[in-house]
Amino acid sequence: MIDSHCHLEQNDYDKDRDSVIRACRNEGIRAAVTSCARLPDFGKTLEIANKHSDFAFPVFGIHPEFIKDVSPSDVDTFMEKVKGHKDRVFGIGEVGLDYNWIRDPGWREKQKDLFIQMIGFAKEIRKPVVVHSRDAYEDSLRILEQQDARDVQLHMFGDNRLVGRVIEDGYFVSINAIVLRSKKHRKIARDMPMDRLMLETDAPWLDPDGGRNDPRTIRRVAEKIADIRKVDFEEVWKASGRNAVSFFNLPVKL
Repeated sequence: MIDSHCHLEQNDYDKDRDSVIRACRNEGIRAAVTSCARLPDFGKTLEIANKHSDFAFPVFGIHPEFIKDVSPSDVDTFMEKVKGHKDRVFGIGEVGLDYNWIRDPGWREKQKDLFIQMIGFAKEIRKPVVVHSRDAYEDSLRILEQQDARDVQLHMFGDNRLVGRVIEDGYFVSINAIVLRSKKHRKIARDMPMDRLMLETDAPWLDPDGGRNDPRTIRRVAEKIADIRKVDFEEVWKASGRNAVSFFNLPVKL
């Protein structure tokens, strides 16, 4: 019902973005939370959100993958832009740690510093945090806990051994089409409480058929989660939508 994490600003959609959004609406997708993860895409994301104000709801962050390209002044500019459009910002993210693309220990420490800064910024402006934690799940949780982060979505979280800790912390997990092929993610979909799960696509990436992904794929994700949990599809479909509306404070009636 709601894609809680995608990237509608990506160039993959430049030729047919309006048509994609129209197709999503026609298939019952009520909204998409679109994550702007680079400062250069800030204006484009706002334009999309303003044009489709009842469908596209933006969150803004600095992706940890780009840590080497981000200066302190860039971070200051980012925070000022967010403050200037606070009424159109539904979260801070995606932010966090990425140990897959960033291997150097020094740059990983810089990721941690920026992550802590972004958590503090989210608290300051009273917005939830969308967390990227690729191959850095335990470090990400530790920082969130140390910073007393409360409203947290763990985007594509991939360590099923830490589910108990995630539940205890009160965090949400969003699941995409990787659940169709990953045993770890199937275990997470099984073990997380339904009131802490959201659907996502990370579109335009992670299409289960190898093409360009879009928010409609959440239906297949919901079907798989329903099968894993041995519940009706509608239970997953509706609960995940309610969770997204509540978490992001979306002006969407379900």
